[in-house]
Amino acid sequence: MHGKIGSVTIETRQGDITAQEDLAAVVNAANAQLLPGGGVAGAIHRQAGPELAEACRPLAPIRPGEAVITPAFGLPNRYIIHCLGPVYGEDKPEDELLARCYREALARAEEHQLDSVGFPAISAGAFGYPLGAALQVAMHTLAEQAPRLQRVRLIRMVLFDVAGHDEARRALAALPEQ
Repeated sequence: MHGKIGSVTIETRQGDITAQEDLAAVVNAANAQLLPGGGVAGAIHRQAGPELAEACRPLAPIRPGEAVITPAFGLPNRYIIHCLGPVYGEDKPEDELLARCYREALARAEEHQLDSVGFPAISAGAFGYPLGAALQVAMHTLAEQAPRLQRVRLIRMVLFDVAGHDEARRALAALPEQ
């Protein structure tokens, strides 16, 4: 499913964030130290290879809502944008910190003149943010930012399983008509 806001397409896809060959960058739902971990961060680090951890070391630590960018190494993309989402119930205000992640990731994409970026559902895994609420924040923020983007023309939310993809489609469909 996809929607168009100005010249930007926002779409959802079920799949593996590390296998989005047609995107200039993918976003890592990172931890503060930018180290390999579980979930999205673990998958991205495994596919990218050990060079990624070396590239991340001087950029860490980052704070909730911040985003940094590295080469993608073994991934099929040019870059990985690393965002630290809020831990649900601990980092406040959760919704604003989560929205800041998406804004900051798009800012890094714009700075590097990238035309496409893929996001996971940031904070919805180990950080405990309820998936539906996290996707509503994500879609609202992406839609709000789309008219301001100069370079990015495609934003893709990539959800690993069917249930997550269904939630993402609902969140995209709930956006007001542009």
